Amino acid sequence: MLNAFHFDTLVWDWPIAIYLLLVGISAGMITLTMLLKYYVPAEYSSKNPIAIATAIVAPLSVMVGLIILLFHLTRPMTFWYLMVFYNPGSIMSLGVMLFQVYFVFIILWLVSLYRDELLTLVSKFNNGGLLSLVRNLSAIIQKRISWFKNTLLVLAILLGCYTGFLLSALKSFPMLNNPVLPVLFLASGTTSGIAVALLAGAMNRQFIGEHKGTLHFIHIHKIENPVVFAEIFLLFAFFVGLLLGGGQKNLSAHNALTGFWGGVFWIGVIGVGIAVPLIAGFLRSHDSAPSRKQMAFMAGLSLLGVFLLRMFVLYAGQMTVA
Repeated sequence: MLNAFHFDTLVWDWPIAIYLLLVGISAGMITLTMLLKYYVPAEYSSKNPIAIATAIVAPLSVMVGLIILLFHLTRPMTFWYLMVFYNPGSIMSLGVMLFQVYFVFIILWLVSLYRDELLTLVSKFNNGGLLSLVRNLSAIIQKRISWFKNTLLVLAILLGCYTGFLLSALKSFPMLNNPVLPVLFLASGTTSGIAVALLAGAMNRQFIGEHKGTLHFIHIHKIENPVVFAEIFLLFAFFVGLLLGGGQKNLSAHNALTGFWGGVFWIGVIGVGIAVPLIAGFLRSHDSAPSRKQMAFMAGLSLLGVFLLRMFVLYAGQMTVA
């Protein structure tokens, strides 16, 4: 088992898997919450537990992920160069640009969503020029919020794909240098965002009773299952492409699907993360909402499966060199 985590060709290890998971969670939660505005407008508000969780988790998970990445670099103190001097030919530099724009639009969305609360807070400390400035700026943001939300949705999708592009840039590893990987990470990142959103909903006693539309949209086949089915198809396409590629691509697929990491994939990713939640969902009566415990347990399994997928792709993908 030790050899599964430490081998000569290893470039990136488990902290990168955590970074990939956190970025995927952020992108997935933003995507989910932006879609709530269109499909469940009656329940979209600053009081919705999903919106509250997204407002907290989405920016925080990216910041924590970037801190992990920063200290995992060989020369972390030079990271600020990437934030100032952009290189369009570098996937890391493009990612930094994407993160910066993404954060700006998250702030614009938060100002719009919590405008009343923000004005109330500012009024407690300043009833003059600052309050007037905040009121005017927030009004401008409010007028253009539809455009801002649409842009934020696009940025979240790009961010979900970016985590796959980051790994696929490691061209010497045939399993990672795979065109399906960015879309696969987008789908699994959306799954992780849904899982964290459901965990947040399960922690709120009123969620199931007061936000039935939101729960139905997320949990009862509207978005959760289609995303999971898309993830299954993408995993199939990912490995079929490797197996048909011949040479080192074929070897990389064989090495990944057998041994220790093969067990992680079949038992952890496919079994625990995908099959068990899907089967439990089909067996449950759709006439009644799931209990908070059921919702939390299934969401926890899905989240674990996504993390194991990140670990699997990262480690198994570096075992075979082109």
